[in-house]
Amino acid sequence: MSLFDELKRRNVFRIAAAYLVVGWLLTEVFTTILPAFGAPEWISKAIMLIFALGFIPAIILAWAYELTPDGIKKDRDIDRESPVQPSRGRRLEYVTIVSVILGIVFISVFSSRLDIDNSAPGTSPISNSSVAVLPFLNMSGDEDNAYFSDGLTETLLHMLAQVPDLKVAARTSSFAFRGQNKTIVEIAKALEVAHVLEGSVQRAGDRVRITAQLIRADDGFHVWSKTYDRTLDDIFAIQDEIALEVGSALSKSLLGRTDISLAARAMTSDPDAYDLYLQAQQARSTFSYGGLKAAEELLKGALTIDPDFIDAKTSLAYVYLHQFETGLLDLQSANSEIEAITDQVLEIRPDDIDAQAIRFFAATAARAELEGPQIFIGALAEFERIVAAERATLQPKILLTHFYKGTQQFDKAVQVMNDALRRDPFNPRIHYELGSLYMALEQPENARAALQKSLDIEPNQPNAYANLAGLSMREGDGLEYVQQFLKAIAVDPVDHELSGIVAMFLYELGLIDEADDFRKRVMAIAPTSEISYRLELLRAINLGDEEASIISARRAIEDDIDERRFAYAGAVQHLLRIAASRGTVEQEFEYLEAHAPNILDIELMTAPLKYRLAQYTAFDAWYISLPREELLRRLDRTIELAKTFGLNPSDNPATQVGILVLRDNIDEAVEVALADYFSESVAMHLDWRRTFSQAQYAEFVATPSIANAMKRWEEEEASLRSQVKTYLADLSAAT
Repeated sequence: MSLFDELKRRNVFRIAAAYLVVGWLLTEVFTTILPAFGAPEWISKAIMLIFALGFIPAIILAWAYELTPDGIKKDRDIDRESPVQPSRGRRLEYVTIVSVILGIVFISVFSSRLDIDNSAPGTSPISNSSVAVLPFLNMSGDEDNAYFSDGLTETLLHMLAQVPDLKVAARTSSFAFRGQNKTIVEIAKALEVAHVLEGSVQRAGDRVRITAQLIRADDGFHVWSKTYDRTLDDIFAIQDEIALEVGSALSKSLLGRTDISLAARAMTSDPDAYDLYLQAQQARSTFSYGGLKAAEELLKGALTIDPDFIDAKTSLAYVYLHQFETGLLDLQSANSEIEAITDQVLEIRPDDIDAQAIRFFAATAARAELEGPQIFIGALAEFERIVAAERATLQPKILLTHFYKGTQQFDKAVQVMNDALRRDPFNPRIHYELGSLYMALEQPENARAALQKSLDIEPNQPNAYANLAGLSMREGDGLEYVQQFLKAIAVDPVDHELSGIVAMFLYELGLIDEADDFRKRVMAIAPTSEISYRLELLRAINLGDEEASIISARRAIEDDIDERRFAYAGAVQHLLRIAASRGTVEQEFEYLEAHAPNILDIELMTAPLKYRLAQYTAFDAWYISLPREELLRRLDRTIELAKTFGLNPSDNPATQVGILVLRDNIDEAVEVALADYFSESVAMHLDWRRTFSQAQYAEFVATPSIANAMKRWEEEEASLRSQVKTYLADLSAAT
């Protein structure tokens, strides 16, 4: 018998085939599954090596031994004439065939699964021509110099972004890893880049040492590194030099190109002005009240040194807008400042998208305040055209979402921010804006997740804590509402509005002494602010001092304060409610007309926003002073105007109940109130007693089911008052 026949007789070929197929299948299974459980790569390699080395011993054993129903026997002890022998070979064939089928199924399923995973965000194939620039480490021994190393990083990012076909991770996402105990491999994987540029800055007097190194993420190999020792008078030349060398190294090693030409970011040639600019950027980054004020002064200092510093002017324009958003500056004043400074920018750089966007947005918002929010609708198309430019940075896109919010197009706003997030996944501002949008869309879980993510990246954000407080309020947790605002105050103690909002809540809750403590902070920081007027009025109302409350409300009207935190419209509402209870409505109308002409003219299409809000509060007085037909006409007209602005009053349960009551639809008002109004926490409606004391609600509150609901709210309010009072007392004792 030939060797071939003997090998065949002993099933060596079948054993070899079965071994290879089964080994291949098990290798595929282990090498696919183990990485999913975080196993090191060497384990998969070891498994493949074991199967490879085991092939020869398997063949030897197949020659010498055979598996029988009675166990493993030597070949010479087996009866080859037995009818069982052919079936053993067929069983091996079956094992091989089944293994092949299982292997095909396994590969099909898992390869399709991998294809699906790779299509998801964060799992796309990483381009070899990609890099993240980590914030350069400040080694100067002085935390005040951190802004300097950050500025160097920002300049490098700007210049590297000019390299064609090179993907550069966004600045904010790169900076999110500052201070984290993450390896280069982990950071590169999170940012989906193949290379990482890192470095350090050591500044001493007028000299600086800068070290930069480009690292390949998969193996830690240093593609390029260099150290620079320079005097600070040529810091801009140093930045250009580093960027050019890094860009050239990346282009040559990753793109195969040596013809890259980079343009420096022509900001300023004065290092002192640049220093102040960088400090301002750091101060502005959390959008806090104190930080924005500091940023304004620093940028003005930079412009005093270098009046032609264009980037400082654009940044100052944004600071003015943010100051309006935080209550530090009124909108008309902010718009005047923004218009003046962007004129200078656009004269030099007429295609500057940031300057175009902020100028247009501020002007539109200022018009809307005077003429009504419908102005946003007419201006939207033009603003979309401005932001559609490829050079548009993140800030114009954020302003676009504010346009969409002004026109009630929240879904479009979310889409813009999600697109931005895909490009810059660790930007705290994007997560914050998304959280705000989800709040408007009444998606509390998404809102809380986005805001918390924003705070995880950048904890010093008072506005994020304030929004979390708003979510707590909507969820019926008045105590957590206070706690979140206290966190915001801790981050930004000089923002008088944060303390003012807590004081407003405490006054309405009947905790006068506790509210006074927070009001003192407001009066010390901003005694003429709108919220100071509001606090004075609420204090008098909740003390039951009617005469003092009238004096306070009239002072707000006569001083013609801006509408913020319901300060102006709230004063009008209170005066009209008192007049309704005293039977002096006509006299109060004359007083308002004398100090604010046309304030209650609902036909005035260009009414300022504060007048329009005041008109919404006038129905308490109109109910007892107008013929019913005229009352309903004004009600219909007011609702019509609101809808032209993209608002539906019936979406608000309290407003809908008020509308139904004015129409004498008491049964429907009761039904809506029980289902949608009293189902909410009393913490959201602490002024409910003043509302229901108005004449039009008499039949409504006499309904037994409403009386029971009000009784329940009384008990809930008492419990909340006790909780908050105890918490603040314990907090005071602890400090």
